[in-house]
Amino acid sequence: MIRVLLADDETMVRAGVRAILGSGGETEVVAEAGDGREAVELARAHRPDVALLDIRMPRLDGLTAAEEIVRTVPGTAVAMLTTFSEGAYVTRALGGGATGFLLKSGDPYELIAGVRAVAAGAAFLSPKVARFVIDEGLGGGRLTREAQARARVSVLSPREREVLGLVGAGLSNPEIAARLRLVEGTVKAYVSAVLDRLGVRNRVQAAIVAYEAGLVEP
Repeated sequence: MIRVLLADDETMVRAGVRAILGSGGETEVVAEAGDGREAVELARAHRPDVALLDIRMPRLDGLTAAEEIVRTVPGTAVAMLTTFSEGAYVTRALGGGATGFLLKSGDPYELIAGVRAVAAGAAFLSPKVARFVIDEGLGGGRLTREAQARARVSVLSPREREVLGLVGAGLSNPEIAARLRLVEGTVKAYVSAVLDRLGVRNRVQAAIVAYEAGLVEP
């Protein structure tokens, strides 16, 4: 079972999200928080696989809580679940280490898939958020970003570029291992090397480079 911490200041929203996740049969909400400070405390106490956080919450907003959880609970993946998809929120969330950004207006199956993906170590962005990331690239002109991305990717070996492309496509380490017929430990080493050589913090940022370098079809 995927153990989830759910944080939202609206009780009805938490109930709805809990019901959706429960319908998938592979996710268990182990703790619920009504504000960001409580979310951080519960993440430290329960060490869930995924912390699913709203952005606008009292005491401590979700973005700050996400950064704190990433910093202090390294075994917990963080995903934002919000009605707000403004660029500043997306930029800060991904820059702060979140590997998922989901919209409450999305399909319930999208929520289940997103939690499953980030729990498996992959990245997951709602389609609208992914479109923003591709179009805006978190800053800079499109042609400049493409040239910079290709230059960064050029230092990778052919196998590392192949792994990066699959990371960009949202595959987890086990899925990449199956696709490339490698053992999972080898894939993990490749992913770690790719992140290090690209100078990025997580798989979401690596996926952005993969998109901009043309390794993944938008």
